[in-house]
Amino acid sequence: MRLISWNVNGLRASLGKGFNEAFLALDADFFCLQETKIQPGQVDFSPAGYAQLWHYAEKKGYSGTAIFAKEKPLSVQFGPGLHMEDHEGRLITAEFQGFYLLCCYTPNAQPELKRLGFRLEWEAALQKHIADLQARKPVLLCGDLNVAHQEIDLTHPKANRGNPGFSDEERAAFTGLLKEQTLVDSYRHFYPDRSGAYSWWSYRMNAREKNVGWRIDYFLCSEALRGSLRDALIYPQIFGSDHCPVGLELSL
Repeated sequence: MRLISWNVNGLRASLGKGFNEAFLALDADFFCLQETKIQPGQVDFSPAGYAQLWHYAEKKGYSGTAIFAKEKPLSVQFGPGLHMEDHEGRLITAEFQGFYLLCCYTPNAQPELKRLGFRLEWEAALQKHIADLQARKPVLLCGDLNVAHQEIDLTHPKANRGNPGFSDEERAAFTGLLKEQTLVDSYRHFYPDRSGAYSWWSYRMNAREKNVGWRIDYFLCSEALRGSLRDALIYPQIFGSDHCPVGLELSL
């Protein structure tokens, strides 16, 4: 089974940069998108054989998530339920036979950490939501989680200490998510010491060409699924966004 997650930074723009070809080539059973930045009817993308789930932000041209699945979900929930409103289209929870699949676009803390308070509220609500789900069946959480967890996950950790995505508060919240909900960072499960493995690069200063980047896109899974993991992948050769796709392969 192959799962793909990709922050496309605007699906309409990405469709003009080879998104459809990448979608077909990756041939995923589940394909999750973040930052779609669209409203209903704004794109014509309906791949054959996939159920489609879309969560749109109320604000036009902003945020948004989507899931394409070869298997029809048993149930679908938008947002983290009773724990927090989701007007920005940031979370889809799709239930399947053996697991819940969560496609998440975590809020950015923004320059000078102006939105850190909201970010941490989101983190707390997400934790509660995952705890509720794991009481029933295992969880796969994927998406742009907007944090480089460890120093190995970005090129210049010392220079970025305290910046959005690498603040002490955000990193601690991510650590708490892993520990409190006993989630496995699938990429570090397979490649604990691999450096230079990034999923996002700034458009400035030829950052992608120089591989000056951050790993902020993840597949996390419940401990119960650890034995089913087969590989975790990053696809830096695929363009079309400032992020590249990340993937997970498992046997269930």
